[in-house]
Amino acid sequence: MSELLPSVLVEISEQPDAAVIWLHGLGSDGHDFESLVPMLSLSPELSVRFVFPHAPKRPVTINGGMSMRAWYDIFEMTLERKVDMANIDESCRQVEQLIQDQIDKGIAANRIVVAGFSQGGVIAYQVALRTQHVLAGVLALSTYLVNGDQVLGADACVNGKTPFLIHHGSQDPVVAPVLGVQARDLLSSKGYRVSYQSYEMPHSVCPDQIQDISGWLNSTLN
Repeated sequence: MSELLPSVLVEISEQPDAAVIWLHGLGSDGHDFESLVPMLSLSPELSVRFVFPHAPKRPVTINGGMSMRAWYDIFEMTLERKVDMANIDESCRQVEQLIQDQIDKGIAANRIVVAGFSQGGVIAYQVALRTQHVLAGVLALSTYLVNGDQVLGADACVNGKTPFLIHHGSQDPVVAPVLGVQARDLLSSKGYRVSYQSYEMPHSVCPDQIQDISGWLNSTLN
């Protein structure tokens, strides 16, 4: 096994029995969502470890080849998003290692949520749809689904009954809102458990959304 991705760890109580692996967006790092943890106001009955990994640094074509933290290269910012699938496969393997690490630390797979914002959400989708671990839930924020034509029906996927929560900004100039809707519609048509919520915001998070994520995590991990 290759070395685990470096991560920011936040534990809201001793001896966690649940974990949230939260993947940041393009050009950011594991600290990006660290400050949200206290704002989530999770139930005192929950013992959760938040894992915020840092993506590797790699050249990103749409940014002139500049090297930055990225889960994969983006070749074109078209609606279809021409992306480097080899990079996505590599990132999925790295997140699988993080899941296995939490399992090795005593947290059951069905107590692990995989979350991601933008690029991180793409990886969260792919991991959930490919892994052999039954996860607690998937949180997809301001993101999109790649290779939708390869998504198995829910009855053929170990996470076919796992809840997917999709959030998107109605004013998102980076990831068009229609891409969030397309992911929702595709997964729903294949039998997955999908909840979708739109917010009046750009490519970001907002207070109402944080409150909704809190409620969902409290319910999913209770």
